[in-house]
Amino acid sequence: MSKDYKDSLPISASRFMEEFMRLKRGSVSRRHFLGVTGLGLAAAVIARVPGLQGGAAYAQDLGTQMSIATWPNYHDPATFEAFTAATGVAVEVNVFGSNEEMLAKLQAGASGWDLFVPTNYTISTYVKLGLIDELDIAKAPNFSPSTQNTRFTNEGMVDGKTYALPKNWGTTGFAVNTGKIKTPMTSWKDFFELAQTEADGRAMVHDYQLTTIGNALVSLGYSFNSIKPEELAKAEELLIKVKPHLYAINSDYQPSMRATDAWLTMCWTNDGAQLNRDMPEIAYILGKDGGEIWTDFYAIPKDAPNKAAGYALLNFLMDPAVAVKEHIANGAPTTDSRVIALLPAEITSNKIVYPDEAALTPLEFGAAVTLTDPGRAELMARFKSA
Repeated sequence: MSKDYKDSLPISASRFMEEFMRLKRGSVSRRHFLGVTGLGLAAAVIARVPGLQGGAAYAQDLGTQMSIATWPNYHDPATFEAFTAATGVAVEVNVFGSNEEMLAKLQAGASGWDLFVPTNYTISTYVKLGLIDELDIAKAPNFSPSTQNTRFTNEGMVDGKTYALPKNWGTTGFAVNTGKIKTPMTSWKDFFELAQTEADGRAMVHDYQLTTIGNALVSLGYSFNSIKPEELAKAEELLIKVKPHLYAINSDYQPSMRATDAWLTMCWTNDGAQLNRDMPEIAYILGKDGGEIWTDFYAIPKDAPNKAAGYALLNFLMDPAVAVKEHIANGAPTTDSRVIALLPAEITSNKIVYPDEAALTPLEFGAAVTLTDPGRAELMARFKSA
């Protein structure tokens, strides 16, 4: 079968996902992706057909394209396809591995993002630096403050003003291929010990100081958020000792775990749920000794070039009928009781996604000070260059 003929066939769901992942990794252009999937043609046609642009909710001029900055494996591609169908606005997805990368990009200016996905502990810093807008909640009528679990959503507000709306919450644990690693694991102490022994050459840590340093600190009995020089020194000693045994330092670890090149990795809830769903031998474990609990939000950069489209996508994502599909594909738990009511029982009963309170008790929310602490930043730089 010729390549041209193959590309002329209706795209399958599996091929759509393959092309989407290629786009996210930067191995193909956006033009290639839109052409192969047919979304480029669909957007062009829908944008010109009266009555197919979402009615009054999208009556204003939203332009033809917008950009979102987010995390790996974090959205259902069909969400953006549906938004394009409703508005005629194509969505460019930019993927980042850490909040520090996002902060640096925004501080450099002209990020080009109209919406982005910061984590709870960063929002107060973005506000202090004047990098994000206070949100006009009237422009996101699908958002319902009364149905949110405030345990996870409070940090979207600073000084009584709303700067971010919640996407989902989650935890940071580790994923282990139990078909390869037979030793039971229950703690971050176990993680770092087995990374040097049974998982030698097969373990991954995040390219992200908050979690990599934080979990090293936890394994030593310290706070996930510590910035004490003597405790950071001990964490650095451990990380330098472990580094020669690692397979990689990378926040996009799913491909390596799926290929079984890696057997053990630091892991976020949504990735743990996705991996376990597709490869049941991969278990997701929360450290009994501690770790992170987090919430990711949507926010609009102050220099966003297309704020109208940013608000339109934000409001679209707040619709429970859209959000439930995102959560089913993504695997992270929701903050919105309206969405929980729509989720199937196999998700709400999944202990990876909704763990028992006892499993959450040792975990800490990230502290704002860790984002800009020079001691942690310098430690991570030394670890990566060692």
